Amino acid sequence: MKKLSVLINTVLLSSTIAMASLPVQAGLPQSVNGQTMPSLAPMLEHVTPGVVLISVRGTHEVKQRVPDAFKFFFGNPRQGQQQERQFRGLGSGVIINADKGYIVTNNHVINDADEIQITLKDGRQLDAKKIGSDEASDIALLQIAADDLVEVKVADSDSLRVGDFAVAIGSPFGLGQTVTSGIVSALGRSGLNIENYEDFIQTDAAINSGNSGGALINLRGELIGINTAILGPNGGNVGIGFAIPSNMVQNLVNQIIEFGEVRRGVLGVAGRSVTSEIAKAMELDINQGGFVEQVTPDSAADEAGIRAGDVITKVNGKMVKTFNELRGKIGSIGAGKTVKITVIRKDGKEKEYDVTLKKSETANIEAASLHRMLDGAKLENNGQGDGIIVAEIAENSPAASIGLRKGDVINGINRQRIANIGELRSYLNDHKGVFALNILRNNSALFLMIR
Repeated sequence: MKKLSVLINTVLLSSTIAMASLPVQAGLPQSVNGQTMPSLAPMLEHVTPGVVLISVRGTHEVKQRVPDAFKFFFGNPRQGQQQERQFRGLGSGVIINADKGYIVTNNHVINDADEIQITLKDGRQLDAKKIGSDEASDIALLQIAADDLVEVKVADSDSLRVGDFAVAIGSPFGLGQTVTSGIVSALGRSGLNIENYEDFIQTDAAINSGNSGGALINLRGELIGINTAILGPNGGNVGIGFAIPSNMVQNLVNQIIEFGEVRRGVLGVAGRSVTSEIAKAMELDINQGGFVEQVTPDSAADEAGIRAGDVITKVNGKMVKTFNELRGKIGSIGAGKTVKITVIRKDGKEKEYDVTLKKSETANIEAASLHRMLDGAKLENNGQGDGIIVAEIAENSPAASIGLRKGDVINGINRQRIANIGELRSYLNDHKGVFALNILRNNSALFLMIR
């Protein structure tokens, strides 16, 4: 046992030194008996300024039950009454673009917030504006205006392996920035009913309340995930934490920047996870993957050649073990994107398809969510980064009344150029009053006023 203990300690010491792979700053490490002590401190000094504390204030509606004694005055007590109640909350966030001040966090951290304040590690406090969010995947994008920001480089989470070292950074319980370490315990966790689209990294690095939205990084100081949830009694850490993979985060953030919201692509299949029972019943040679029970006619999968009875085993060359994992990966990829889908046929042959994901039925932006006078218009980005196409106009709608027509291209507002729906949403959120839309119609420029 003594030899085994010495061997384990030697391996851990060697692994930690090797994987830190950052130059050691003078004066930080100390040597004991001629050996340099391993430390994550040099790496963390570069990364921790990119992780922020988020404080929110707001109000939300709560239903108050009316006692039976007062039902004569207030009606049916089961219906209750709506009251607004103020709340405050704390969470964490990660700076992913220092030049533009973009911060990614969890949607549940800033949901319903009227005020969002960012505290940087150097003590500066700044107001943040919400660029967009996605409740189904629990991701939100904020923006601040400040100089000398430090961003955290985003890593390829698809290259992670179980057993890789991981470090969690956040502000648990409002105590201030805290660092914990562990390993990647599992990949592709789903079916936890925490979010609608799940493809979690599981880690035993301690994650507690307030860590939500914080960073999970590798030993190179690169972002591999956004901490989002824990499993434990009373919300306490028991070594089972979950993070949204960085690749999924990047896909979602790119859509929020472009559109102001997530526009999911649709594969067009229904199914379930392969189990040993399904494998036996369908005479399959594999025991994991996404079994396709139905292919929607004229869907992306149908047009590519995927059939009912196929087992989807890979997305873009990466293994998928369950149907929920497949759903999570596809759900973070935008409409119009092409993905490689690998399937196993009943005859055991492996086939690969290039599938261009289609828009969901709700993929077009309902313009009423941008401004009441745009109600009745459906908008979509031009695709070339030079404006917004009016895809449809409902008759007798507010959008029609201001003069919008199908085929118009909105390329500016109040003489300020806008490239996409995300920029239009951001401008309308930040300004009030009368707006002049710059319209390009049949190569002619005109202005339409909304108020």
